[in-house]
Amino acid sequence: MSLRIALVQADFPVGDISGNAQRIAARIAEARDRYRADLVLFPELTLSGYPPEDLLLRPQFLADCAATLHRIAQEVTGVVAVVGWPEAVGAVVYNAVSVLRDGAVAATYRKRDLPNYAVFDERRYFTVDPDGGACVFEVHGVTVGLLICQDLWGLEPTVETAATGAQLILVPNASPFERDKHAERDALLSERARDNQVALAYVNLVGGQDAIVFDGASLLADADGQVHPAAIAFEEHVLAADFDPVARSFTPVAWPIDTDVGRDAVAWRAIVRGLHDYCRKNGFDRVWVGLSGGLDSAVVLAMAVDALGAGRVTAVRLPSRFTSALSDDLAAAQCATLGVALRTVPIDAPFQGYLDTLSDLFAGRTVDATEENLQSRTRGAVLMALSNKLGGLLLTTGNKSEYAVGYTTIYGDMCGGYAPLKDAYKTEVIALARWRNTVGGTPVIPPEVIARPPTAELREHQIDQDTLPPYDVLDAILFRHIDQEQSREEILAAGFAASVVDPVLDLVRRHEWKRQQAAPGPKISRRAFGRERRYPITNAYAQALPTR
Repeated sequence: MSLRIALVQADFPVGDISGNAQRIAARIAEARDRYRADLVLFPELTLSGYPPEDLLLRPQFLADCAATLHRIAQEVTGVVAVVGWPEAVGAVVYNAVSVLRDGAVAATYRKRDLPNYAVFDERRYFTVDPDGGACVFEVHGVTVGLLICQDLWGLEPTVETAATGAQLILVPNASPFERDKHAERDALLSERARDNQVALAYVNLVGGQDAIVFDGASLLADADGQVHPAAIAFEEHVLAADFDPVARSFTPVAWPIDTDVGRDAVAWRAIVRGLHDYCRKNGFDRVWVGLSGGLDSAVVLAMAVDALGAGRVTAVRLPSRFTSALSDDLAAAQCATLGVALRTVPIDAPFQGYLDTLSDLFAGRTVDATEENLQSRTRGAVLMALSNKLGGLLLTTGNKSEYAVGYTTIYGDMCGGYAPLKDAYKTEVIALARWRNTVGGTPVIPPEVIARPPTAELREHQIDQDTLPPYDVLDAILFRHIDQEQSREEILAAGFAASVVDPVLDLVRRHEWKRQQAAPGPKISRRAFGRERRYPITNAYAQALPTR
């Protein structure tokens, strides 16, 4: 006899205990009544949301989670539900998952491997139960085991759970999206299932949480190591599959899968989901984009429309004495294509006002980046004023290459509450733009914007390569140094010239202070700025400096 399981791939916002309780109850009912499931599995820390961070230091928050879990349990009938939550026992807190059945909490498993790397900081909050071990329970004669997320990555938890007789192991997760991670997940599940002759059901959280985006992409692995296609990413679904306890294999019943899993397609959807959820969860019903006629702002505008709809996006042109007619025309053309309202606020008058105000103090000094930055800060002030007065979130449009080397103006083009491209290098932004223009038939980013040389237009005939190496070279160096943590010597050994590498590494080091003031943006790489890169601003370590 097969066992029907349901996996709830959904968004459970951090801190929304009562709302999450309602979502849990609704999904339990749907799994039981619509899909006739015997067992329904929810993601890691479903009740509190992930990551709850310092909410876990508040005793009342933990008490509310406990009381709510037991209220949910009282209503569970006709199905077995497995729900994640933070379990407090005295002063100790566990990352736990509980089995709810017949109106009660039947069993609780506590996470054994607490990750403390990248975006994870679980050892700050949680404890490993010294007496904890494998947890199994039966549903209609099938022995089911439990692991939580990181437990699967170590060898012992799976081995010990399988040794207790588990035919099927449920794995609730809160695993953030990053490019190229899907293949790694597939390989891990295949290896663990095959080596232990046990089937695995892996459910993952969906949705944006500050700078993290959870992709879902839930998985099933048969005991012979076969991994079924992942569920469609970034969408909420109750997934259903039948489990054969003899063959220890699955037959998907309701399991939508992606039709485009290309690298740029998935990254675009990750950023759009992150932007959508950041706005929704923080009460922003519209956004503003300063539209320059350049690539980054054009891509952000298209992402904003995909995330929120054209009616909730307003673009603003802010021309100066250095803005070309082409830039204005390209911005207008994109807005017409997307159906976005476009406003124009010339900045020459306020910019000149700054120059006049400072003229006595600047007298006798050569015009330099100070005046260029004043233009950017004038634009930032105007955009923030529109956001303050008329409501809505200002999006900042810088990319990872610019943030890395400080080619961005603090309190200028860094103004804004969310940075969609913060974890995308310039070359990746170009690829994203080209991919997006293949969708839907009509290019939403003018091809001329993609083709033109990048420029900040803060002085006559300015292009980015006046200051920086070509972006393909720059990004290759930055990827090795930031994402792969390579040293100067390793980068030189890869064939890059010291005359190019040394200034780039120096810029990265010197602009840590600026990056730490940047708006949050969605993580799509393994080494995003923010929680994953915590270098000290004041840093005299010799290896951090280029040889002079």
